[in-house]
Amino acid sequence: MLKNAVLKGLLPALVVLAGCASQGPATGPTGAPLGGTCNAQPAQSAIGKSSTAKVVEAARVSAGALMVRILRPGQMITKEFDAERLNLEVDAAGRIIAVRCG
Repeated sequence: MLKNAVLKGLLPALVVLAGCASQGPATGPTGAPLGGTCNAQPAQSAIGKSSTAKVVEAARVSAGALMVRILRPGQMITKEFDAERLNLEVDAAGRIIAVRCG
């Protein structure tokens, strides 16, 4: 009887702990894995393309960045460096003209 009571008491705790277990790598809105430290070199192929959501996300994934920021002409931006962020500079037509991290 005591053994059954102990097991019944442990079962909810085990269920809660199982829910806290790792669920694999974090993913972004498209299901692509979220990255970490940015490397702009692999994303240079985005230059000349329109800054559609698909192209922007593909550049982020290629760069291994956690986040991406689009920089438009004349837009005020913060100057802090973020090693996990990919910056895509676009022209007035929305075409990507530069790819860099920060």
